[in-house]
Amino acid sequence: MSKIKPAPLPPETVIGGYRVVRRLSSGGFGMVYLATDTEGNQVAVKEYLPSSLASRTPGELLPQVTSEKLSLYRLGLKSFFEEGRSLAQISHPSVVSVLNFFRENETVYMVMNYLEGATLQDFIITSRELRRQKVFRESTIRSLFDEVLRGLRIVHQHKMLHLDIKPANIFITDDNKAVLIDFGAAREVLNKEGNFIRPMYTPGFAAPEMYRRDASMGPWTDIYAIGACIYACMQGYPPNEAPQRLEKDRIALALSRLRGVYSDNLIEVVEWCMALDPLSRPQSVFALQKELSREGERRYTKLSVGEKIRLQFDTLVSDTKKNVRDITSFGPGQKPSK
Repeated sequence: MSKIKPAPLPPETVIGGYRVVRRLSSGGFGMVYLATDTEGNQVAVKEYLPSSLASRTPGELLPQVTSEKLSLYRLGLKSFFEEGRSLAQISHPSVVSVLNFFRENETVYMVMNYLEGATLQDFIITSRELRRQKVFRESTIRSLFDEVLRGLRIVHQHKMLHLDIKPANIFITDDNKAVLIDFGAAREVLNKEGNFIRPMYTPGFAAPEMYRRDASMGPWTDIYAIGACIYACMQGYPPNEAPQRLEKDRIALALSRLRGVYSDNLIEVVEWCMALDPLSRPQSVFALQKELSREGERRYTKLSVGEKIRLQFDTLVSDTKKNVRDITSFGPGQKPSK
């Protein structure tokens, strides 16, 4: 029997001077609400409430945490609070703006700009269903990730990692701005410290080192996820998850099908970002930006007749397998924290 998820705060609840309108989304580590401030402006309020550690009955405000889970709950709460403090120091159009953060009801709340638009995941699924040869044009991919990388570079300069970059966490606003949302620092702390907590990595976008407790993580970990997101923009679906790739890596074969559709340079960038060895990836966002900006050096390799026949056969086999996959193949992506 699955555990009952914590109940959301009731509408009209006032926390820290913000009035809850409704729940926008919920995930394993918290909930996001649409709320209004004292002047009536809409904001998004993210509440720390890990479902594996805490429960809450409908109509209540305080989470219930058992004594054996209390220390781990507090550890994650401290990390969530520090994440809010760090994000509040970052002012960049491609990073979600944290307006306020505070403790109340024995948990922590993070107040952010309310964004209107849709996630990159929504756009990928829509494009995929239209069955286009290209999910996105190359110029669109380069321009989109130029924006994302500008924001990520600032995040890394503040000694932070995102640790949960995926199409569901890249938000495209109605005025066509790309914004990184839903950072995973508290999630990562709990995954590493809590032996009983199942890591909630989105298959395909988590770097191999995130599956190992003793591994060192750094900018290269987020860069792997960037490469996986670009791959999803090209293919229309996520790459194989890292443990599968360690057994049998099919990334190069999958990307080879896109030769002539996307430039050799873009394909090489994705392979570079998604190297299984962290030391073989770009070690900084700046290095990746420099390579991704080489748009003028595009080459498109033309396939021979034999190569086309082999790739058509491989694609037919692959498509047959993919037909049994649901559009939720992006994994447990959360709804956008608007």
